[in-house]
Amino acid sequence: MITVNADGKIMVRRCLVTLRPFRIFVLGIGFFTLCFLMTSLGGQFSAKRLGDSPFTIRTEVMGALESRGLLRRMSDMLEMLMKRMDILARLENSTDFHRGDEARFPLDRFQPAAGLMERIQAIAQNVSDIAIKVDQILRNSLLNGKVMEGRRDQCEVPRDPKYPDCAGKVEWMRARWTSDPCYAFFGVDGTECSFLIYLSEVEWFCPPLPWRNRTVAVPSPPPKPRAQAAFRRDLARLLELIGTGKESLSFMKKRIRHLAQQWLRAARRLEQRLAGRQRQQKHILIHIGFLTEESGDVFSPRVLKGGPLGEMVQWADILAALFMLGHSLRVTVSLKELQSHLGVPPGRGNCPLTSPLPFDLIYTDYHGLQQMKQHMGLSFKKYRCRVRVIDTFGTEPAYNHEEYATLRGYRTNWGYWNLQPAQFMTMFPHTPDNSFMGFVSEELNQTERQLIKANKVSSMAVVYGKEASIWKGKEKFLAILNKYMEIHGTVYYETQRPPEVPAFVKNHGLLPQHEFQQLLRKAKVSSQHPYAEDFIGKPHVWTVDYNNSEEFEAAIKTIMRTQVDPYLPYEYTCEGMLERIHAYIQHQDFCTAPPAPPSPKTKSPAMQSSPSPLALSPNSTHLVWSPGAGGAPQAWPPVGSLQVWLSEPQHTCTETCRRRGLVCEPTFFRFLNKEEVFLQLSVACDSTELEMNHLYPAVAQHVRECYLQKEPLLFSCAGYNTKYRRLCPCRDFRPGQVALCRDCL
Repeated sequence: MITVNADGKIMVRRCLVTLRPFRIFVLGIGFFTLCFLMTSLGGQFSAKRLGDSPFTIRTEVMGALESRGLLRRMSDMLEMLMKRMDILARLENSTDFHRGDEARFPLDRFQPAAGLMERIQAIAQNVSDIAIKVDQILRNSLLNGKVMEGRRDQCEVPRDPKYPDCAGKVEWMRARWTSDPCYAFFGVDGTECSFLIYLSEVEWFCPPLPWRNRTVAVPSPPPKPRAQAAFRRDLARLLELIGTGKESLSFMKKRIRHLAQQWLRAARRLEQRLAGRQRQQKHILIHIGFLTEESGDVFSPRVLKGGPLGEMVQWADILAALFMLGHSLRVTVSLKELQSHLGVPPGRGNCPLTSPLPFDLIYTDYHGLQQMKQHMGLSFKKYRCRVRVIDTFGTEPAYNHEEYATLRGYRTNWGYWNLQPAQFMTMFPHTPDNSFMGFVSEELNQTERQLIKANKVSSMAVVYGKEASIWKGKEKFLAILNKYMEIHGTVYYETQRPPEVPAFVKNHGLLPQHEFQQLLRKAKVSSQHPYAEDFIGKPHVWTVDYNNSEEFEAAIKTIMRTQVDPYLPYEYTCEGMLERIHAYIQHQDFCTAPPAPPSPKTKSPAMQSSPSPLALSPNSTHLVWSPGAGGAPQAWPPVGSLQVWLSEPQHTCTETCRRRGLVCEPTFFRFLNKEEVFLQLSVACDSTELEMNHLYPAVAQHVRECYLQKEPLLFSCAGYNTKYRRLCPCRDFRPGQVALCRDCL
């Protein structure tokens, strides 16, 4: 008895010892059961695909029979577990279990077996409930799947005259939807329905599908008032925005630091002048495309060698001006950052952006413009009106209009973008067709001015031309100049191959910016370009024909006897640039639809329109905006600055206006592109035709044929033909600020 009892006690002890980990397993079965269930339902809760939003989930029925079999196996397992626990319960109720060692093994240290049974029964009931619910989900999902599959099979291309391109786009998608991963990103899977969903909901070539779930449009709340721009007092944050890692960026930051005090003083002065005016803060992206690795970034390695720094000087000044005016900026010099800021979907750039463009304005260059077009899909056409292209030398309308440039042989590597010509922003005011952006020249105090005058070398000239080819054919002109002055140049050359320039030229090679400035300050004469000729003039600028030896030599002698003070035009000061960019941001709007051109009829009787708001000036030489014309249209520049002149056959509109102390203003062409304007200027038109030509509106006076402009993008101040006299829109301008009229600020 004792031996048997002892063995029994030992057996009970062993059972109790192994019961603890077993109980832990049983208590945890509920958690593992649920985990096993959720991970074994054949992807019941899988993400839609890689392109889905992380917040977009769909249930997809896969392996329904396998899911039911899994639930049956789990029920069998629980039933077996309950049977084994029933054996433990009977053992618990035996008398031997309660004898002898109760003090040594108190049962209250463990959960009773009955408690375990209750827990297992509860788990089993939960699994049973889950099985019922999953079965319902599977049935409903299968039913819905059949309905959806039926709809997929029933999708047909709609024939809606409002969407004439729909069928063609669907046909293209059938053949090419796999050519770019961005289509799969938006849900295209090769079915007709997915094509139509994409073309109606992502793009806009097809009508919405009636069976698609669409929430009722709820009127959106009025937009919150935009923050007002406030002039900034510090440039430190801008330097952080520009970033690091490139010599080009280091150069621009160094320039900004150097001119910081001038920017701050200029901002305070302009703020006082604009006191009380509301200035809405704009969200602006600055993407410097030529510094991206994809464009080659050819400038950065040559920065410290005095390479082409003009572009980086201008970009540094643009950044400083936009920041000081108080706008919200983002600066990118990589394609990856550009894609991230724009919301470009993954792929090769054929699809629209994933969300509305978050920027009011984008400043970029031709490299950046090409990158945007390549990666924005249809969104590029939608948002290109917000782009401002920093274009060193400008793009006239004849080169900008793709069809016209192709027909007339004006195609170039930088043209045919079909932008509004004023969206191109130049370094100098080369043509009024573009917007003059400019840059900043360092202002000098009185002491510095006197020092420059004292150190001026009267017999020293600097000829500007960084490439040797620019000097070819100028030997006669240079020889005359060399008779009176020592000639200096900054022609780029490799060490082993000196440039082919005359031997008497002292060539310094490419110089760092500050050394080049010091060279210019010493020189008495420096070669210039049309801006200085047109807007500065004598005594600072002399225009001569260098092919006329006598005229050129006489001008050199006169210059050597003339003393002048250093002169800096206002528009090239920090304040002048701030004023100009402020006016552009507040007033230029290229996203508003332009007015429709006249009806494309060819005969003048069919081209009648409302009476002209223009009237002859008091001296009857030109037209002005009539004071009695009623409410003036919303236009910038204001129409009160408009004057209409008829050019001479050999003059452009740019020259026609300049000869009268005015500037050609292409935005005014729409007010004079009418037949009655010819009549008001006493020009008789035997016929009037509407054609696409960058010289129109104009009159072929010998045959009395008048021509109106058919394509608004071709309104241009540039160009002439001796056959025509052009109608030219002119305006006044602020002293020292040719980009703005007197009332434009």
